[in-house]
Amino acid sequence: MSTLAHTVADSRTMLRRSLLHAVRYPVITYLVLTPLIFLLLFVYVFGDTLGAGIGGEGTDAYLQYVVPGVLLLTIAGGVTGPALSVSKDLTEGIIARFRTMDISRSAVLTGHVLGNLVQVLLATAIVTAVALLMGFRAPASVLDVLAAAALLAAIGFVLCWLGAAFGVFAKGVESASNLPMPLMILPFLGSGFVPTESMPGWLQWFAEHQPFTPFIETLRALLFDTELGSNGWLSLVWILVLGLIGWLWARFLYERKTVR
Repeated sequence: MSTLAHTVADSRTMLRRSLLHAVRYPVITYLVLTPLIFLLLFVYVFGDTLGAGIGGEGTDAYLQYVVPGVLLLTIAGGVTGPALSVSKDLTEGIIARFRTMDISRSAVLTGHVLGNLVQVLLATAIVTAVALLMGFRAPASVLDVLAAAALLAAIGFVLCWLGAAFGVFAKGVESASNLPMPLMILPFLGSGFVPTESMPGWLQWFAEHQPFTPFIETLRALLFDTELGSNGWLSLVWILVLGLIGWLWARFLYERKTVR
């Protein structure tokens, strides 16, 4: 068996292991409940006022505006899953056992990333279904919907690699649960819940130059068939940058820890 085939086979085994852990200790409840609470809160409590602030009328206008931000909030919440699962493996000694077996080193992290990505995408589908029940409607074509789904999957994939890097970097499981928090706040500090133009000058500058604003605006453009502008290529650049950072950082730290 070639090295690539060996790595793919081991990654598939580790993915199955990650999914079995997800069935026994599901984090999808957290992934679904958190964005749903914010969706219900912002739409039904603040929606009438915020809807008027974006130039619409009532909660329905704000629902159409806020759903892309809530979907990215769901994706961002997926960072915690691989951070916890990777840190748990490192602290409980299972990695030491894997080192005695003929297992590809990269397969362990890949299994965690893909297993958590499956849960994130399932949570995103559930949140989307609830938004549709609440009245969310997007006049997008089938191709645009598929492009939006691919965008969310790509963002989820690179963020899961960042989560895996956090898990290897952390001193323990408790530390691993805290490290992703700043990243999960970014959807709130972008255009997900209010337009960036309504923010103070210093915060507006940050909101317009952090990755989640082009992510959210690209998703909006795809769902509502509007002009992408520069947000499309900015999203691709951020996906490549974050993915490269997460993958290289996770692999470097993992190799350094497991060779000891």
